[in-house]
Amino acid sequence: MRILSMIITVFPGTVLANTFDRPVPQAQSATAEFWFALASLALVAALWAVHRLVRRS
Repeated sequence: MRILSMIITVFPGTVLANTFDRPVPQAQSATAEFWFALASLALVAALWAVHRLVRRS
């Protein structure tokens, strides 16, 4: 029993862990690209508005 507990503590990865399968990245759709572009433009507009607001102070 002592040997078994030593084996489990020395080699826990081989006894308990599963192999890691890397996820395969998926391609972006045209809809996702459209919404990303729209959000990017909205972010730039918001930053410009904050710039104008801070510059006036």
